[in-house]
Amino acid sequence: MKTVAEILNSKPEQTIHTTTPTASVFDAVTSMAKKNVGALLVLKEGKVVGIITERDYARKIAVMSRSSRETPVSDIMTREVMCVRPDHTSDQCMALMTENRFRHLLVMDGDKLLGIISIGDLVKGVIADQQFIIEQLEHYIAGDRG
Repeated sequence: MKTVAEILNSKPEQTIHTTTPTASVFDAVTSMAKKNVGALLVLKEGKVVGIITERDYARKIAVMSRSSRETPVSDIMTREVMCVRPDHTSDQCMALMTENRFRHLLVMDGDKLLGIISIGDLVKGVIADQQFIIEQLEHYIAGDRG
């Protein structure tokens, strides 16, 4: 079972994508599309004040017929962002995500922001672990026990 630190280290890109509370939702969603990510951390004066996700856009702009060009990120962002430590396991993270029905977790070491992980990152880790086990079992069955 992988730790959050291992998952972060396995990500090809360690960049933390951000926006501000005063940015328009249109600009935030455009940024997500350009960067091929599903969420942006919302920072104010260097501190995390929320997160904006594709789900926020779908539920609070598109469904409610609001204008993404005229609505600031602060109007639709999720203010309570769940955080985990680098030593949390992938199973603990998946349980948190399932229980709270969200897809992104901030990774913090004390007051230091280390990164963000998504449900996709966790699933990739589980698949890699399962593939390793399958390969080990195949070698065992084939008689390569050394």
